[in-house]
Amino acid sequence: QLMMEERRTVTALLLLVLGHLTTALEVPLDLSQPPTITHQSPKDYIIDPRENIIIHCEAKGKPHPSFSWTRDGTHFDIDHLSNVNMKQRSGTLVVDIRNDKAEHYEGTYQCTARNDHGTALSHNIVVRQSRSPLWSKEKIKPIVVQEGVPLVLPCRPPAGLPPPIIFWMDNSKRVSQSLNGDLYFSNVLRADSRNDYICYARFPHTQTIQQKQPITVKVLNPFYNDTDLFKEPTDERRPTFLTPSGQSSSKVVLRGQVLEMECIAEGLPTPEISWTKVSGELPAERTSYLHYQKTLRIVNVSEADAGEYRCIARNELGSVHQTIHVAVKAAPYWISGSPKNLILAPGENGALTCRASGTPKPAISWAMNGVPIESNRRVDDDTIIFTNVQTGSSAVYQCNVSNEYGYLLSNAFVNVLSEPPRVLTPAHHVYQVIKNHQALLDCSSFGSPIPEITWFKDSRASTLDGEPYKIHDNGTLEIHGSQTRHNGKYTCVAKNMLGISENHVYLEVKEPTRILKQPEYKVVQRGRDAVFECKVKHDPTLIPTMTWLKDDDELPDDERLVVDSDSLTITDVTDSDAGVYTCIMNTTLDQDSASAELTVLPDAPTDLELTEQKKRSVQLTWTPGDEHNSPIEKFIIQYEDSLHHKGHWHNLTQVSGMKTTAHLKLSPFTHYTFRVLALNGVGLSRPSLPSRMYKTDPAAPDVNPADVHGFGTEHDNLVISWKPLTANQSNGPGLYYRVMWRQKGVESDWTAVPVRNASKFVVSGTPTFAPYELKVQALNDHGAGPEPDVAHGYSGEDLPLAAPDNVQVQVISSTQAAVHWDAVPAKLLRGHLKGYKVYYWKERGLHKHNHHHEEKQILTFGGNHTHGKLPGLHPFSLYSCHVRVFNGKGEGPPSPIQPFETDEGVPGAPSSLVITDSNVDSLTLEWSPPHDRNGHITGYTLKYHPGKAIAINNVTKDTTISFVHTRYKFYLNAKTKIGAGPPISQEARNCLNRACFTLSPAVASRQVDIATQGWFIGLMCAIALLILILLIICFIQRNKGGKYPERGCHTDPEFQPMKEEDCTFGEYSDNEDHKPLKGSRTPSNGTVKREDSDDSLVDYGEGGDGQFNEDGSFIGQYSGKSGCRDNPEGPRAQRRPPLSMP
Repeated sequence: QLMMEERRTVTALLLLVLGHLTTALEVPLDLSQPPTITHQSPKDYIIDPRENIIIHCEAKGKPHPSFSWTRDGTHFDIDHLSNVNMKQRSGTLVVDIRNDKAEHYEGTYQCTARNDHGTALSHNIVVRQSRSPLWSKEKIKPIVVQEGVPLVLPCRPPAGLPPPIIFWMDNSKRVSQSLNGDLYFSNVLRADSRNDYICYARFPHTQTIQQKQPITVKVLNPFYNDTDLFKEPTDERRPTFLTPSGQSSSKVVLRGQVLEMECIAEGLPTPEISWTKVSGELPAERTSYLHYQKTLRIVNVSEADAGEYRCIARNELGSVHQTIHVAVKAAPYWISGSPKNLILAPGENGALTCRASGTPKPAISWAMNGVPIESNRRVDDDTIIFTNVQTGSSAVYQCNVSNEYGYLLSNAFVNVLSEPPRVLTPAHHVYQVIKNHQALLDCSSFGSPIPEITWFKDSRASTLDGEPYKIHDNGTLEIHGSQTRHNGKYTCVAKNMLGISENHVYLEVKEPTRILKQPEYKVVQRGRDAVFECKVKHDPTLIPTMTWLKDDDELPDDERLVVDSDSLTITDVTDSDAGVYTCIMNTTLDQDSASAELTVLPDAPTDLELTEQKKRSVQLTWTPGDEHNSPIEKFIIQYEDSLHHKGHWHNLTQVSGMKTTAHLKLSPFTHYTFRVLALNGVGLSRPSLPSRMYKTDPAAPDVNPADVHGFGTEHDNLVISWKPLTANQSNGPGLYYRVMWRQKGVESDWTAVPVRNASKFVVSGTPTFAPYELKVQALNDHGAGPEPDVAHGYSGEDLPLAAPDNVQVQVISSTQAAVHWDAVPAKLLRGHLKGYKVYYWKERGLHKHNHHHEEKQILTFGGNHTHGKLPGLHPFSLYSCHVRVFNGKGEGPPSPIQPFETDEGVPGAPSSLVITDSNVDSLTLEWSPPHDRNGHITGYTLKYHPGKAIAINNVTKDTTISFVHTRYKFYLNAKTKIGAGPPISQEARNCLNRACFTLSPAVASRQVDIATQGWFIGLMCAIALLILILLIICFIQRNKGGKYPERGCHTDPEFQPMKEEDCTFGEYSDNEDHKPLKGSRTPSNGTVKREDSDDSLVDYGEGGDGQFNEDGSFIGQYSGKSGCRDNPEGPRAQRRPPLSMP
């Protein structure tokens, strides 16, 4: 129990002292302090045997510490060793091995630094001499193998310190080196026969290379079989692994180290290797492959890299895989850094924490001034608790964290001091920062107890805290997004119980440096000038420096490059000037930069020459210009025809950039001049100088006009048109055309006429719409062109002679009908069939009151259609239609008119619904029949439901009276035998106190403020008394089991909860049972009087049947009486309001 209490006390105390686990303080060296190790040799210290041994150990403290050493756990007495010295004011050992051997000083060393306040220890330094032994002399027998089989050449290097780096001079997909240094052949070839396979070992510490005796390999011909030592020739085979062996293997790697796994397979053809991680994804940014994918390498290994890896060897005959299980262990490592020095004032509490991890979990041990601390209540695993420390209790504590893979040793002192604050930051320091950037004003201080830091600005009106200011734990003041208003003097104040110290610094906020006009991309030709502008704005108090770079390097030392204050000029541009130019404007606080590229166009080709001159061709040669580091992709050859298009250049052809000649095909009767342009990745060069003129002789045309067509503009003509030849196609002077035609299907000769300077010819007197064969041939003064192709056309069209026969209409629905007809014979069309047009119109409605007549509508059906549908028809109507055929000239005569009637449909909404004669308990409805009856009206349906009651409060200074209203909404629709149409609605509202009346949607209201009238107050009192008497009577009758009208026990619908069935409409129809409403009658004056039936459906708001005339008259009177009925759950607590007004 006592141990548990102590444990809780330590834990609670730990929480109290966590405030001291902030940023470690540096104790000024003029104050007393325990030793601190500042520099030491590495744990594994390999020395060069040719040089003196230097083992480092440096420390600081006040007073300055003294040093001593242990070797292999015992005191190392250097006073008796003449060749071992310790540096002045240092613990560093220097061993002179000129007359001794380095190996005599191998061992484990540890340095101790001590003064009056404590003792600090270095980690163990294992000193070993580097070794690079020679290979043992051995005679290696030649290795003889058959072609195609696998082979392994062993290396077996001598053990060195550190281990040597092994390499062979052979490395390919088929031949590669393993991690142990052996050379693997997946299959051998005859070309592998050599006598100089050498394994090399490089020892990095001594920078020496040793080599093994050469190995001789002889690869036999597959048919060599003089001895039983060799097998038959090896055929192609699927892969098998040479290393690792078996189907799976395992590997252990330490956290932070490099994981290397290999899979080397043999097979024929040579297998390819691929890798996957079975238990996750490979870390792409830390993964690489060596030796043609045979080695997988992962750097900076973490625990997440543990798991199963699979390598797959695959060739054309199959595949095989190997699974490698990787376990990640970890030597101890700090979680949040090594323990920090602790500075406490007398009477304070504190803690040292040694937070580390590893795999397996490391053990933690503590020592004070090098002496192990036995477990006590001050030590809580990785933490030592200090309470109420006193002057003179300063010491150095060592934390040792270890597991089987390594250890960590850290020193941290506890220094007990009483010191007033001192600010260590230089006084009156000026901080400069760019506007909108972060400003950090330093206030480094020391004191014990730790001083509290506060900041003030200018007049010290208030401390600086909150946006945009933030004071960090080390005292630094951060100003987020500095502005000009933040300029000024800042005061840092450090204060503890022993005193106060302050320091003044200054902040200047500067305008940022900005490039206003950036250099622009330039494309220039060689010999021209290029100017890059770079205009900059900067803070006037800062000194700017403009620097220009070319391709991220200094500008070449060339007088052609002239740098001004805001520009760079490059005169007489050469190909070497191409590149990216960057202007950088630097100040002491910031910089801005911008870049632009200079591209030099290729030079124009030169020395154009015409050779192999023929009537229709010529060969052009040229000399390419300088391509300026961008290969020429193609040459473009252009020509000018000074005879027909002088001053216009046209593309003729293009050739590869590798060629300097082109064979050009030419046209007759043309005066050619040529030029050449070069194109590379940058752009087009300037054109070359023109070649000399080359004239070709005239000749007969090579082609005839294209796009020959025949059509008619009148019913008795034929227009023949064509696309005329260009000047280059004419091939000579005197171009004209021979136009020829003849009627198709009639035996006749070709008629031909010459036509000049035109592109069409009109033949008159032709039959209507007759087919013709057409030809147009080109001719000039030097002959006729080739025989032209035959084109086809028709003479002019005329209106069709006949109408479609057998037109029939089939009514599909009340709004749609289908029309069918027979096609008009082709001989009667007299033109190209374009389609059929159906004309239809409404004659009238079939209802006796409807005599509407509509204009004709037209539907066009293209092509050879013989049927179609007529949409959007009016129901219950008489329609007429006829059909016409039309061609390119127009429409033919109409077919006989075909009448048809559409079916009945649902009617439209009634034209009107009006509420008249609205009394306290009755009303009259009147309506007009629908405008669109769409059939015989068979009756009307009336639906209604009570709306929400509305309360209107009239307030006077003496009293407040509420008027409760009941609202009813009516829906009326007409019916035909097809069904009911859309409804028309009307709303009625009647005030219970008869003081107001509203009719919707035409709202007329009348309200009288009678709340203050004496007669009204008396009336209300009488009504209240009457209601009380009625309630008493209802209660008595209920107890006797009698049945009374509902009026006496009806509650306000406004305050009754609605059930789902309460939204049911009352419904009236004249075609359900054709009986009058129960409890109502239909007098001749059109009103329905109430009768004395308490069981009327009207009484319950469920509706009933009514009698209607076709003209839409309806008069109904609805009684408000209803009985309070029982249900299986007991007496009803709520009722639908009656249709009558209470």
